[in-house]
Amino acid sequence: MSSFVHFALALMVVAILALLVCQDRKNIHISYIIKLLIIEVLLAYFLLHSEAGLGFVKGCAASFDKLLGFAGQGTDFVFGGMAEKNLAFFFLKVLCPIVLISALIGIMQYIKVLPFIIQIVGTVLSKVNGMGKLESFNAVNSLILGQSENFIAYKDILSKMSEKRMYTMAATAMSTVSMSIVGAYMTMLDAKFVVAALVLNMFSTFVVLSLVNPYDISKEEDLHLGNPHQGQSFFEMLGEYILTGFKVAIIVAAMLIGFIALLSALNGLFSAIFGLSFQHILGYFFYPFAWIIGVPKHEALQVGSIMATKLVSNEFIAMMELQKVSAELSPRSTGILSVFLVSFANFSSIGVVAGTIKGLNEYQGNVVSRFGLKLVYGSTLVSILSAAIAGLVLS
Repeated sequence: MSSFVHFALALMVVAILALLVCQDRKNIHISYIIKLLIIEVLLAYFLLHSEAGLGFVKGCAASFDKLLGFAGQGTDFVFGGMAEKNLAFFFLKVLCPIVLISALIGIMQYIKVLPFIIQIVGTVLSKVNGMGKLESFNAVNSLILGQSENFIAYKDILSKMSEKRMYTMAATAMSTVSMSIVGAYMTMLDAKFVVAALVLNMFSTFVVLSLVNPYDISKEEDLHLGNPHQGQSFFEMLGEYILTGFKVAIIVAAMLIGFIALLSALNGLFSAIFGLSFQHILGYFFYPFAWIIGVPKHEALQVGSIMATKLVSNEFIAMMELQKVSAELSPRSTGILSVFLVSFANFSSIGVVAGTIKGLNEYQGNVVSRFGLKLVYGSTLVSILSAAIAGLVLS
């Protein structure tokens, strides 16, 4: 079966699955979806057959490594060099930098740079995707900052967002990855697939959300960040954002502990009853999806199992599984699977996103928690679409 037939089949399956959970089909704009798919296919061909974008993304990743180094100095001072000894690594290296990034967001907000950037980026992208300016900027912001730090930029307007808009904002954050960990991905996967996934996921998110969660932008309140710190001194604002960042880090840590522990218990229960882990059983579920997106049939079960590992645990564990079996897979399967793995679409991300938003606005955090499974559903469709497009252009 040709690559084009696989892609057409994958596109049809993604569209059907998206429409199954759509509650407002009359607001779906097919013209925007077709335009986005054409752009995405052209970008996929360009990114997977040239080195042009690789240097730029590596440079961005290096800049974020530098920023994380500055955050590490504050962490080391408080925790006495524990991170250098790989103690409490995730908390110290991934969560604690949220404090610095939160402070920087506050400064950009205070000097009125952030609202200007949202206006410019949002206006340009909204012309392409048919979405609101805030949603469009959020896609880029999530890509740069990540699913935790991203929402701090909107903490003063979260209370005004509708449930549909909250779903779009949260699903976008879960469907992408942050630039701060791109360097880590590049040590585990071929860099060109990481770069391709970064761009493809953003456009796939626009496509999938246009089907899963369409709404009339004209009926949505046009939200602006404005200047919520009117009358505050600089250091009063800075202290507020630093405390907000730390609060978010602690809540995300708590949610991850709970979610990962429960998933481990679920794996143990399935192993005791069926002799197979939950993610191994899900591997059979992902088998047809792996074949549909272009993985050769004899490799589809193995690839499907790694896809399931990413969903149940996280992308890092799945990438380690891919490294173990990459010699047994064809280059085509490795490329398609690599693109699929570069996203935050997994069960534990429900805890991260919901915990982050709850730390900023408890009511909206509860709203996001209620559609947690739908978030994973939508963001997984994004990963499938991106992988299918990669399969179309890979030989």
